[in-house]
Amino acid sequence: MAVQPRREASPGRILDHPRGGPTILRIVLGTQLRRLREERGISREDAGEAIRGSHAKISRLELGRVGCKERDVADLLTLYEVWDPQDREEYLALARQAGSPGWWQKYSDVMSPWFDRLIGLEEAASLIRMYEVQFVPGLLQTRQYAHEVIRLGHPRDDARRSERRIELRMERQAILDQPHAPRLWAVMDEAALRRPLGSRQVMRAQIEHLIEVAQRPNVTLQIAPFSLGGLAAAGGPVTILRFLEPDLPDIVYLEQLTSSLYLEKRDEVEGYLVVMDRLCAMAEPPARTLTFLEKLLSEY
Repeated sequence: MAVQPRREASPGRILDHPRGGPTILRIVLGTQLRRLREERGISREDAGEAIRGSHAKISRLELGRVGCKERDVADLLTLYEVWDPQDREEYLALARQAGSPGWWQKYSDVMSPWFDRLIGLEEAASLIRMYEVQFVPGLLQTRQYAHEVIRLGHPRDDARRSERRIELRMERQAILDQPHAPRLWAVMDEAALRRPLGSRQVMRAQIEHLIEVAQRPNVTLQIAPFSLGGLAAAGGPVTILRFLEPDLPDIVYLEQLTSSLYLEKRDEVEGYLVVMDRLCAMAEPPARTLTFLEKLLSEY
């Protein structure tokens, strides 16, 4: 069977995306501006001069790391010889929406500067795959369990800041209940379920919640039991985000203690995709997850 070519995304179609938040719009806008520049054979240096900036500014814009002023987009479209009024307006409308703040910005007082991009990517993803070693994934935590995790990670927080972090985590989970919700495919190490956090009641409630969410049509949950021995992703948790937009590659998110890493280069991403596929093949199949969780619940 012939492989169908990837369909290019138009600015107008992206604006109609049911979950097209500002993060993903910045990435799409940057990707399309980079394509226009390369098609015209224009260097980043020359593009930077056209918007009174540098090649580094163009690089950040094309990677979707920063927003872009309408004036800059208009000047770049002129440089790239995009004259059609409708095309220009679609790009400018994309720039306007890409510059709007996401709902999570109201939590900027307790949110790490590198974390807001992950929330924006989750908002627009069609598939979120993750492997967790130490904790239940944040998208599946109960409020009480989240409180224990946040207290452990931020021991100097006062009650107000701790509650703000919990609220952010709970609101972030809402994407799984929305229309056009992404599919979540999570593999959890058995250690994440057996390591006690808080009281027995907290752990029981968390396992009961996992039993509930594992039955949702858009959630696939697998357990990697101790019997597997060593695992390919033993270095730490991994999240891979996939998008419907043909312009956007898969993105790998790696979280560390005080920072994070986003991988977008094809060879790096493909390496993690192989690891994730291997983890899913080695872990208990999804059909056995409920049995595993119910047995674990009986031990608490």
